[in-house]
Amino acid sequence: MRIAIGSDHRGYAIKQKVIELVKHLGHDVVDVGTGGTESVDYPDVASIVAGQVSRGEVERGILICGTGIGMSIAANKFPGVRAAPCHDDLSAEMSRRHNNLNVLCLSADMLGEKLIDRMVDIWLRTEFEGGRHARRVEKILKLENPQAGG
Repeated sequence: MRIAIGSDHRGYAIKQKVIELVKHLGHDVVDVGTGGTESVDYPDVASIVAGQVSRGEVERGILICGTGIGMSIAANKFPGVRAAPCHDDLSAEMSRRHNNLNVLCLSADMLGEKLIDRMVDIWLRTEFEGGRHARRVEKILKLENPQAGG
């Protein structure tokens, strides 16, 4: 799978570790930055990752900032992007299983490295269940374009 990964300055150190983990798990990584700890605005990074997901250039994205919340808000402005901050194994799993989350947002400040590693692994391995959940995700997509029958 091809995965775009980006962070702001607060998530830079974690991003470097997540990139290595994702590569180790056998996926291709597109590192969109940031390249260091100098202050950057998280919407700029989120727009790159979410844009690539929205256009189908990558299958999924991972965004990291202080809380994961700001990245999530910015990423969800793009058509077809379903981004959310996850904080434990269960939220990482269910975000894929029931919501077909395609952009995982992580907190650099509130999560430990081992937990992040587990969550990323779970999130990458978990498939979307479909069924009644597919109907619900389709309704979310229609909210983006009400003229298309929503």
